[in-house]
Amino acid sequence: MTYSSDTNAIADAAADVLIEAREVLAGGFRPYERVRVRRAGEDVETRDLLRAGPAVAVLPIDLAREEVVLIRQFRVAAQLANGKGDLVEIVAGHVEENEAPPATARRECLEEIGVAPELLVELFTYLTSPGISDEEVTLFLGIVDASRAALAPDAREASALLRVSIDAALSALSAGTVRNGPLVTALQWLALNRARLADIARTGAMPQ
Repeated sequence: MTYSSDTNAIADAAADVLIEAREVLAGGFRPYERVRVRRAGEDVETRDLLRAGPAVAVLPIDLAREEVVLIRQFRVAAQLANGKGDLVEIVAGHVEENEAPPATARRECLEEIGVAPELLVELFTYLTSPGISDEEVTLFLGIVDASRAALAPDAREASALLRVSIDAALSALSAGTVRNGPLVTALQWLALNRARLADIARTGAMPQ
C-alpha cells in the first residue's frame, strides 16, 4: 500500500503492457472482443470486452428558467438489473466515424430533445465501465431554450421529454431515484458547480 498526499499521484497512467492478440467473439450493435495481454514481468492474460468506443453526453440547461431538459428511455439492461427499465437520462450518443464530439453533441440534442444548444461547454471525459468496455464519454454542458424542446415525431427510443427545475433534478439525485450513470455524473457536476453556471456560460469554458 502506498500513501501520498501529492495530488499528481492521483492520476491514471500508461500501463507497461503488450497487446499480443485480439479476436472478435461476436458482432452485433457493438463488437465483443477477446484480448490477450502481457504486462511487464507477468504471464499472458485474457480479457473480454465490449468495444463501444467514444461517446458524448450533454446536460441541457436553460439558465433563464433554471430548468434541466431530460428524457425517458427504455433500457433492457436496466430492466434485467433491477426491474426499472424506464430510465431518466440526459442526451447521449456514440460518436460516428470522422465526427468530432461537439458535432455529435449537437446532433444528438437535435435528435433527442429537438433543439440545438446555443452554447456547448466541454466539461470532462470519463470511462463508463472500464472493467468490461472501452466506452469513453465526453460530457458537455449545453445551454438551451427549454421552451423549444420537443420529442421528434419519429422518436424510436425516447418515450417522454421532461422539463424539470434544477432543484427537482438535484433532489432526485439526493434521493437516489435516478440510477443512470451519465445522468448521475452530470447532476453531481451540477451540484458542485451550480453557482458558477452563469460565469461558465459567459466565458464558454470551465474556470481554471
